[in-house]
Amino acid sequence: MSQASQATLGSSEFDRDTAVTRREPGVYDIDLSAGWTIINAVNGGYLLAVLGRALADALPHPDPFTISAHYLTASQPGPAVVRTETVRTGRTLSTGQASLFQYDEQGAEVERIRVLASYGDLATLPDDVRTSARPPAIPPMEQCFGPEDGPAPVPGSSAIADRLMLKLDPATLGWALGAPSGKGEMRAWFGLADGRDADPLSLLLAVDALPPTAFELGLTGWVPTVELTVHIRCRPAPGPLRVAIITRNLAGGFLEEDAEVWDSADRLVAQSRQLARVRLA
Repeated sequence: MSQASQATLGSSEFDRDTAVTRREPGVYDIDLSAGWTIINAVNGGYLLAVLGRALADALPHPDPFTISAHYLTASQPGPAVVRTETVRTGRTLSTGQASLFQYDEQGAEVERIRVLASYGDLATLPDDVRTSARPPAIPPMEQCFGPEDGPAPVPGSSAIADRLMLKLDPATLGWALGAPSGKGEMRAWFGLADGRDADPLSLLLAVDALPPTAFELGLTGWVPTVELTVHIRCRPAPGPLRVAIITRNLAGGFLEEDAEVWDSADRLVAQSRQLARVRLA
C-alpha cells in the first residue's frame, strides 16, 4: 500500500466500524460489522473498542487508561445498543461503566459485554519512564509470516485477518506446521491493513488480535474470552506495533494470556491480561 493511499485517523474502516450513534445521553446505537469476525463470532478486541469509543463520548476525559470487560454471551454481527453510566468524575480521571446489548428472536435485549473503565488524558502524563521491561525480540517484518503466506483459510474464519497487517514470528508458528512448541507464546508485528496508525482505541483491538497462545500449547478450536483487562500507557508513535503474548498456566480448562504492545519508538504502550476458556478434547 502506498503512503498516499493509507487511511488516517477517522477515515479508516476501523473508525467506521466502531463508530457509535448517540440516541440519547448515555445510549448509543451501532451495527456490529461482520468484517471483524472469527468463524462468525465477533472479535473481543473489536467489541472492546466499540465500548471504548462510546465511553470516550460519554465521559469528560478522552482516553482509556484501564478498561475491564466481562464477556457474558457471544456477540453476532448486526444491530446492538451500548448503554453507559458515569460512575465518578474527577480532575484527572473519570470512571464509567458500559454494557452492550443485542436482541433475541423475541426482540428482548440480551447483554453481551459489561465494562468498567477509567479515562484520562494521555497527553498530560509526565515523560518519566522507569522500567525493567524490554521490547520483544521479533525478526524483521520481511522474515515473518502473515495469513496470506499460509494455506487457504477455513470459510468464514478470515474476515478479521483481511483487515489486519499481521506478521507472526516464525518461532511461534509451530502450530501452523503441526509441531506446536508447547511454550504458549505468540509474537507478531501488528497494524491495520489500510495503513491507519495506532491510537488508544486500536490498542484495545491489538491485545486480542493474534492467534490464541493455546495453539502453541497444542490445542485447537475456539478460545472464548471470559474477562479482559487492558492498561493503556501512552499514545503510540506512528508505525507498526509489536505484540507479545504469553500463557504460563492452563488449568481446569482455563488459561491466562498476558500481552504487551510496543510501538516504533520502543515504548510499552499497552498491557493486558485475559482469562479464556479452552476446550480440552
